[in-house]
Amino acid sequence: MSETDPHIHVDRKVLEAGADFRNVIASTLGRAPDAPGVVTTGCGIQVSSAMTSLHPESVTCLACREHAQQAYVRFADLTERLGGMPGSPITGDQATQAARWARDRAQRFAS
Repeated sequence: MSETDPHIHVDRKVLEAGADFRNVIASTLGRAPDAPGVVTTGCGIQVSSAMTSLHPESVTCLACREHAQQAYVRFADLTERLGGMPGSPITGDQATQAARWARDRAQRFAS
């Protein structure tokens, strides 16, 4: 972990980071997982979780921005495919809405 790195990064598991994901786990399992103190970032280094952000406008590491953009695009593609499958737990409209949100998020990381 570098103490001199001035950049704000994203967690390598960008879609699993943050309070929303922990809330889903807590409501499912009845226990909230602890937030990690140190995380591996999208660019491959380890930093304090305080040096990461889920907000695209705050992330200053270009490699992490690219990593997050690609993760959101993959999520959007998978969600669209899931919504079109027979017996899917989400409707086509829900899949389209989720994919639109993910693509918007990816675009914000690309800017």
